[in-house]
Amino acid sequence: MTKPIIVSGMQPTGNLHIGNYLGALKNWVDLQNSGQYQLYLFVADLHSLTLTMTPETRRENVRLLAAEYIAAGIDPAKTTVFVQSHVPEHSELAWIFNCVTPVSELERMTQFKDKAAREDKNINAGLLTYPILQAADILLYHGTLVPVGQDQVQHLELTRDIARWFNNKFGDYFPTIKPLLTKIPKVMSLLEPAKKMSKSKGAGHIIALADEPEIIINKLKKAVTASAGGGQAPGVENLLSLLQQFGATETHQKFIKAEQAGTIRYGDLKQELAAAIAHYFADFRQKRQDLLANPKKLEKILMAGAQQAGVVARATMSEVKKIVGIR
Repeated sequence: MTKPIIVSGMQPTGNLHIGNYLGALKNWVDLQNSGQYQLYLFVADLHSLTLTMTPETRRENVRLLAAEYIAAGIDPAKTTVFVQSHVPEHSELAWIFNCVTPVSELERMTQFKDKAAREDKNINAGLLTYPILQAADILLYHGTLVPVGQDQVQHLELTRDIARWFNNKFGDYFPTIKPLLTKIPKVMSLLEPAKKMSKSKGAGHIIALADEPEIIINKLKKAVTASAGGGQAPGVENLLSLLQQFGATETHQKFIKAEQAGTIRYGDLKQELAAAIAHYFADFRQKRQDLLANPKKLEKILMAGAQQAGVVARATMSEVKKIVGIR
């Protein structure tokens, strides 16, 4: 019996932070290790072309993200790990999907407005058609499940629609995909705890998985805790939530009780959290360093992944071309 197929990826935009880890990467590792699914995880370098980034930075970021996937626990022996552009069928299928997707459906996508706002000096057509390439990424491998947060569900609905439009026009071929919704801890900015953690705000707002212990504690020392009004401050709530994820249960409970009693010392909380995060990612930092110091090993892994993915991708495109009448 074939396993359900999961397809996902991230854009190469620099060091991953703990929000990326808790929001996606940790879940991918858990799904992989469950043995219940067949996973395809890629570095979305084609998607990154919609962003303002130099070619040199993009190349470095691709290598960096691949290393961080593996250092975090993605096992190339269990999961097909590859770079999106190394499998050209992603772009090929996206063009065919372009030709069945109404423009009006793209224009109503809320993420287009968000991306256009962030790239206000580079509002390109790729920002608009981004979800079509995303649909191709998934359907190329006949993916049926996509692990996402609630904010990505709209794009998956469009992927489902694209599969339906294609099937209605050319005959039943692509499967119906479903979101694999998981409980994702809300990780907020250290300096603006009312906003989601994002590297676009600056290094002080995030804790990168690769940050050394002294960097982590220095960032946490500056983390906002106080707020106007009563109730638990958002900054404190964020720090306690992170301690729950990375620290010992008894330590987390100790600070929860202290917060409720009004005796909490925020300096102590930050020290404990810094130590917990540094310890949690110690193996990650070492594995990441080893992989980046051995680019040939990393390249070999990615080439093998692209070859594995390419077998499936070429088979899909061969069938699709016959279905639409260009072969």
